[in-house]
Amino acid sequence: MAVDLSVQQGGAGGELARPASLGDLAGFRQAFYDCLTLRADALFELTDAVLCADGPVSSLVGLSLTAEHRRGHGALYDGLHSGRIQIDRLRRSLASLPVPRDAEGRIMLAVDVSAWLRTDAATSPDRLFCHVYGRGKGQAQMIPGWPYSFVAALEPGRTSWTAILDALRLGPCDDATEVTAAQVREVIARLQQAGHHKPGDADILVVFDAGYDVTRLAHLLADLPVELLGRVRSDRTFVFPPAPRRPGRAGRTARHGPEFKLDEPSTQPTPEVATASDTSRYGTAAACAWPRPHPRLTHRGAWQRHQGELPIIEGTVIRLTVDRLPGDRNPKPVWLWYSRPQATPSDVDRLWRSFLRRFDIEHTFRFLKQTLGWTRPRVRTPEQGDR
Repeated sequence: MAVDLSVQQGGAGGELARPASLGDLAGFRQAFYDCLTLRADALFELTDAVLCADGPVSSLVGLSLTAEHRRGHGALYDGLHSGRIQIDRLRRSLASLPVPRDAEGRIMLAVDVSAWLRTDAATSPDRLFCHVYGRGKGQAQMIPGWPYSFVAALEPGRTSWTAILDALRLGPCDDATEVTAAQVREVIARLQQAGHHKPGDADILVVFDAGYDVTRLAHLLADLPVELLGRVRSDRTFVFPPAPRRPGRAGRTARHGPEFKLDEPSTQPTPEVATASDTSRYGTAAACAWPRPHPRLTHRGAWQRHQGELPIIEGTVIRLTVDRLPGDRNPKPVWLWYSRPQATPSDVDRLWRSFLRRFDIEHTFRFLKQTLGWTRPRVRTPEQGDR
């Protein structure tokens, strides 16, 4: 996996102010080699074989036949089986490379999970049921495999490349939200250590798709210079803050106000912010925003072990509607939750456009699997898969 991640980062194009150069690539190649502590030559030549193979990678044996791989196929398998990589050192090397930014100099990160499906590996440990989309709408499937959580920096402009900064396999006993929060925290710490984010810089925007508990993530990452934006289900219910208490009225102060149901327009007041933009691909994109809705938390599920009073996690709910989608003339609204309780019209437009950029990471997953052959090897253990 270190092979694929380094290649994607090296080809990402770099930050807006200073594009990545051949010197960055040469320096990273040396840093990557220094991260290999056992079977270094075999793993490094496997890296070059992946890069230089003619056409998509389809098998490990085929890689052993490339000119860049000067060892036999036995050394290739031995490298995957017995090789060792200093993963933390590799992560720091990735963070030291130029990081892309948007026109305002803001770093945008996308977080998502992609699975290495292992349906035929009944004896391989740590497999989980992974959510996989089937052909057609509503045809999702649950297939055994190893899920990996990726964090990638998004590029600006007319490109779909991303700069992968981290990959982490999720285990059977992991709390996905806590693991994701820790992963994002470590990535941001490495970016700060590398000098990519300093006090006074624009907060880093972290974008999530549906499936993440973005409100809980906002609570866990509240001490970091980040903004969180995530897609939420259309059947979610939020609540507004309570109305000001009347003078002289006795009793406990209310914690929640009226409900805000995403699938019931009758519960939705007039939005505070409304914008409209013409797009060539989707027609008119209309966005509405409501400030300060928060989820009504209870001492169940993820909050069961929370000590003390449950927090109030306020944010901004954004509804995005478009005239059309490719192949779908009646698109449904997209609901987003933003971790700041207020958003200006320019913020709303920036946020929904940033959410659409998140889909660039799907192209990255396709590149890793279909071109670099990430999931082609039939390795035995998840540790071999990590390498």
